[in-house]
Amino acid sequence: MKESRKKKLKIALLLLLSVAVVLFVVYWIVNMAPSEDLPLQKRATTVLAEGGCLHCHSANPDLPFYADLPIVGGMIAEDVAEGYRAFDIEPMLKAMEAGEQPNPVDVAKVESVARQQRMPEAKYYLIHWGTQMTDAKRDIILEWAAKYREAYYNDGLAGERAGEPIRPIPMPENIDEQKAALGFALYHDTRLSVDNTVSCATCHGLNTAGVDNKQFSEGVEGKLGGVNAPTVYNAVFNFVQFWDGRATTLAEQAAGPPLNPVEMASESFDEIVAKLKADEEFAKAFVAVYPEGINEATITDAIEQFERTLVTPNSAFDKWLRGDDKALTAQELNGYKLFKEYNCATCHVGVNLGGESYELMGLRRHYFADRGTELTEEDNGRFKQTQQERDRHRFKVPGLRNVELTWPYYHDGTRATLEDAVRDMGRYQSDVDMSAQEINDVVAFLRTLTGEFEGKKLTNENSL
Repeated sequence: MKESRKKKLKIALLLLLSVAVVLFVVYWIVNMAPSEDLPLQKRATTVLAEGGCLHCHSANPDLPFYADLPIVGGMIAEDVAEGYRAFDIEPMLKAMEAGEQPNPVDVAKVESVARQQRMPEAKYYLIHWGTQMTDAKRDIILEWAAKYREAYYNDGLAGERAGEPIRPIPMPENIDEQKAALGFALYHDTRLSVDNTVSCATCHGLNTAGVDNKQFSEGVEGKLGGVNAPTVYNAVFNFVQFWDGRATTLAEQAAGPPLNPVEMASESFDEIVAKLKADEEFAKAFVAVYPEGINEATITDAIEQFERTLVTPNSAFDKWLRGDDKALTAQELNGYKLFKEYNCATCHVGVNLGGESYELMGLRRHYFADRGTELTEEDNGRFKQTQQERDRHRFKVPGLRNVELTWPYYHDGTRATLEDAVRDMGRYQSDVDMSAQEINDVVAFLRTLTGEFEGKKLTNENSL
């Protein structure tokens, strides 16, 4: 009798072991990385597509049948809403499948997730066996991201630094110097305002890092705007202009403030043109550069030509990127390491460390609820232009070049110091409560982003 029980137990254990082996083999097979015979971008696309990213990071996900079940369905709906709120991966996958260059911010986000192997979550890949981010799959994504940057930026960086998410500022090219000189004059010309008191430089002073260091800028008659003035330095590298992205070019941006009732308050460009034409000497100089004459298009084009010259290369960090190991201290390098570790370098990437995407303010914690003040129209961000709910509180990411000089911070100008801004970005965007030392290290890194203008390090007369 005992022998019979032992035999049955052995058989049962063998069956269990066999099932376990089979499951392990199946799990190993379905999680195999794509073949190395495939092109690198195709392998990366396969990892992401088979990883189920589109189930949560898409506007119209193709969900499994059990998404309709009562309890499970509610959990899935919540995960999908949160995933899509954080990141829409569909444009990137479409670009990759078409053999096109994806957005560098999307690349940085996927790279960060793969490096940390934090997606998909265990509750997902334990059901969808072939979706786990294995070491082999991670390495494919990391290699692809590095190669992408080498090809996309083509800026001469060498070695490991060629794969860094941040790039050095290039010198401006193809600038029409005559138009830029005229644009400089217009940029400082108060006749663009209704009462001849406000110019572009009033709120975007070149001697104050392209801002005015005020929470809200003052327009005609001392009227206050409702959003913090962003810097004009390096604005040429932004994919759109204004916090809400309502202008696609610098010329479009230049056309806004003159007619804004709170800023320059001119009734029309016809009014501005009439004032400029009345100045015979100025009009003659203008027509010498623009034979078509003074009009809205030529005024804003000249200002754009000038603003394209407002770049600040040769920061300490740029020198380090180009191979100068002595350009940064140990603390500054650690700050950069933390900057990447805490996912700051997913949105703040590229030449301007930002300005290449719209992102949600308060991604991980409720920024506006904690702020403690009433919401304003400006707090709606991109929603103002699209009227799509997903865009509410979503803003064009600001560039971080010369950020030590461009206080106060955020679209609402509520953070007076860089330390405050870093601490709360960690909290609201990355769900990280940084230590005082970590904050100091990241701030030390950010200070290395201050560059040169016209051969001299950019300064701010109002520096704290």
